[in-house]
Amino acid sequence: MAEQFVRITEQESHYHHLENMTVAELLQNINKEDSTVPAAVEKAIPQIEPLVTAITDKMLMGGRLFYIGAGTSGRLGIVDASECPPTYGVPYGLVIGIIAGGEKAITNAVEFAEDNKEQGWADLIAHNVSDKDVVIGIAASGTTPYVIGALEECRKRNIITGSISCNPGSPVSAAADYPIEVVVGPEFVTGSTRMKSGTAQKLVLNMISTSIMIQLGRVEDNRMVNMQLSNEKLVDRGVKMLMLRSGLTDYNEARDLLLTHGTVRKALTSIGQ
Repeated sequence: MAEQFVRITEQESHYHHLENMTVAELLQNINKEDSTVPAAVEKAIPQIEPLVTAITDKMLMGGRLFYIGAGTSGRLGIVDASECPPTYGVPYGLVIGIIAGGEKAITNAVEFAEDNKEQGWADLIAHNVSDKDVVIGIAASGTTPYVIGALEECRKRNIITGSISCNPGSPVSAAADYPIEVVVGPEFVTGSTRMKSGTAQKLVLNMISTSIMIQLGRVEDNRMVNMQLSNEKLVDRGVKMLMLRSGLTDYNEARDLLLTHGTVRKALTSIGQ
């Protein structure tokens, strides 16, 4: 099945003899290619919207969101998942990133990990995945066995699935209830899908998680009122946010109030706002 469609992500680069380009030419041409990505993502918004709605509905009923992928795709899922708790104050484990090859694969390539079609489901089972949850498979090529196998097993068990890929009509799309296809064309370096494809996946992941968190009430106006106060920069940001929202004019008073209650939202609630 994987051979019945065109892998645009593997097609020849539009550029040749890269080694002969000056640094300025390399940077300009990479940037020229990167500038095409947002337009490709925009075309996929009608595919992204129903998936966001489905995830939000599941989360409001106590479900979780899983990202599962290999290589760059898997790492991007882990990055997005890991940023949700500090940014929005949600519990760790609400959004979970899984990568083929396990934790070692986050920083080191694990040979042939993505080729194991059974392991993806086994990794999900280790997190007690159920039909309360949603699983998104991330695979630039759309042919990663690790991801496809996981989504197929999810579908057998009525677990809602989505996918993010960069080739149209791919096997991973066929395995997903809500396939997202962002077709960015050939890479600047032929087949190097960490480039435009990776950028496209990152943009889509940002859109998905941010939209969900807003729908879950983790943002007020345009501010991260539930962010974790994990460093001085975030404490300072929180103090200024609290002062703006509450009318407090004394920085130290606002800081003490914020640190006492842990989040901007809780601090505002404590003073009746």
